[in-house]
Amino acid sequence: MARRTTQIFFASTLYGTATLAAALDAGLFGPADRRLLLVSNNAATPETTPSLDTMPGFDRLAGRFDAVVSWNAAISPFHPGGWAPRQDDVPLWERYLRMLWDLGDDRIELAVESIQVNPSLAVTQIFDGAPVVVYADGLMSYGPTRSKLDPLIGTRIGRLLHLDLVPGLKPLLLTEFDVPPELVPTESFVKVLGELTDTADELDLPDGFDSARPPLLLGQYLSALGILTAEEEEQLHVRMLRGVLELGHTRVVFKPHPTAPARWSRLLEEEAERLGAELTVLDRPLLAEVVFQRLRPALVVGCFSTALLTAASLYGLPVARIGTELLLERLTPYENSNRVPVTVVDALLPELTDRGAVEAQVLDAEAARLAGLLTAVGFAMQPGINPGLRPAAEDYLGRHLNARTRRYFKRRRLTSLALPGAVPAQLGFIPRNSTVRRVARRARAVKRAALG
Repeated sequence: MARRTTQIFFASTLYGTATLAAALDAGLFGPADRRLLLVSNNAATPETTPSLDTMPGFDRLAGRFDAVVSWNAAISPFHPGGWAPRQDDVPLWERYLRMLWDLGDDRIELAVESIQVNPSLAVTQIFDGAPVVVYADGLMSYGPTRSKLDPLIGTRIGRLLHLDLVPGLKPLLLTEFDVPPELVPTESFVKVLGELTDTADELDLPDGFDSARPPLLLGQYLSALGILTAEEEEQLHVRMLRGVLELGHTRVVFKPHPTAPARWSRLLEEEAERLGAELTVLDRPLLAEVVFQRLRPALVVGCFSTALLTAASLYGLPVARIGTELLLERLTPYENSNRVPVTVVDALLPELTDRGAVEAQVLDAEAARLAGLLTAVGFAMQPGINPGLRPAAEDYLGRHLNARTRRYFKRRRLTSLALPGAVPAQLGFIPRNSTVRRVARRARAVKRAALG
């Protein structure tokens, strides 16, 4: 008797679940006897944060699967983001999960997100004989793999499914294993999102907001990532508000990040009142794309949210960015995986304070060289994972490094990799000279003592 095939689809966000649903509708997965949707709540405190399977519209997406199971429940009391099985315990965990989810001796196929980190990595390690498909639901797919994968994992990955968020741009993710990228058709994804449109019917919008097409501000909760302080992020939201008011809008909608503190919205409301604007805060956990369909906003404003690209590429909405230059300076270490999304948004989209660019909605000239830029940034981020990108990185930096593109690179990073744009050759000895470093440390110590 032939073994039963069970496909396990791992998801931690509604956006990711919609991506999987679109891929299934487009026939990108082969036949299976059973399909399980494995959901995970990766919030810092899952006990107080709504899970994916409780969000509006989830049931419609879940109908494509035979059952929904919880990763949090399976590994309780461990946290999904911080737990992985010990190597010696892998067979025990596989036996336990097969019993818990009634898998028997089924042949397992996996579809996971963010395979280089837990919990996806843990799931892949436990089902160590299963072929793997990775799906990417954001801009990080255009950057390199954020850490070196065990070849026993990397060689099991057959495809990378991704959305065409930047038309024509190919992902760098998993290229070190020659994993072929495959597009999830845009029409399939938009159709799936269309199934969720009426989840926004209960939005508490003032009279006339629908027809007014107010601009939409997107919050991201960047302080939780340690990129900005809470005060700086609050000021970023205020800058968004002031920017759209300067463009002539008087009614504005703010969609905060679902886990952001409520006080941030109150502060923004106070600022809107002071400036004479009518602000509505969406406090329901809806996908930004659902709000796009409902409001058709005149402008979508954010920092580096993936939703900015879905607004522009999938829905043809005007977009604008703000705060990306500060983030490019703040992101540490250089290989921080948020660097590529920030770079893509900064290079492609108009700055909110540039009224002419926002109104024209013409992509920056840098967009024509975006692939070359991301290749150079990707190599600088992960030279050990992608050594073959060095010639292309050198070529790009040699021809295109200027005052505009300098923001995407750190001089110290270029110096350490001996790339064009580094510290001049005659000064190159300084970072490696122990005597200079010792004198510098002594000078800093003297300065601290004097100040004390």
